[in-house]
Amino acid sequence: MKLLEERIIKDGKVIGNEILKVDSFLNHQLDVNLFNEIGKEFKNKFKNKEVTKILTIETSGIGIACITAQYFNVPVVFAKKHAGVNMDTDNYESKVFSFTKGKEYSIKVSKKFLNPGDKVLIIDDFLASGSAVLGLMDLIEQAKAETAGVGIVIEKSFQNGRKAVEKRGAHVESMAIIESMNNGKIIFK
Repeated sequence: MKLLEERIIKDGKVIGNEILKVDSFLNHQLDVNLFNEIGKEFKNKFKNKEVTKILTIETSGIGIACITAQYFNVPVVFAKKHAGVNMDTDNYESKVFSFTKGKEYSIKVSKKFLNPGDKVLIIDDFLASGSAVLGLMDLIEQAKAETAGVGIVIEKSFQNGRKAVEKRGAHVESMAIIESMNNGKIIFK
């Protein structure tokens, strides 16, 4: 998606050779107009898939998942990393490793919100190692639902997450695929 690639070049900040900081438009301050265009594109990419729910992980995936859900006219469910006292106790649970935080989380979704037979589209901001997406796919499998596809805003292909996710049988569509980030320069695939 050219619009997104241009925005990454303009406002993204490369840290080292593996971290891309896009907090000015994607995961701290949100550019809703850009999200709207990305949501339309996800709808176009998955137009031939039946989707009954969109699933993401807190926090950065929620905004883009909500905008995308408008085009599918389905609810958004998000996996929680931190369960509060008001969260149901009957949950699906999986472990994920956060690349940017450098730690493992237990993610949870109430069993009320993922049901057998659901066709679930996973939407997330980044695909790096694939741990978050694989954890979400695990929750979907526990619910005896089906992964309809995986929509990613920015994929860092050099971190091999796509291979791990596709190995599990999921169809992946990324809006921008970064092949490398060296010396502050971003190379798109």
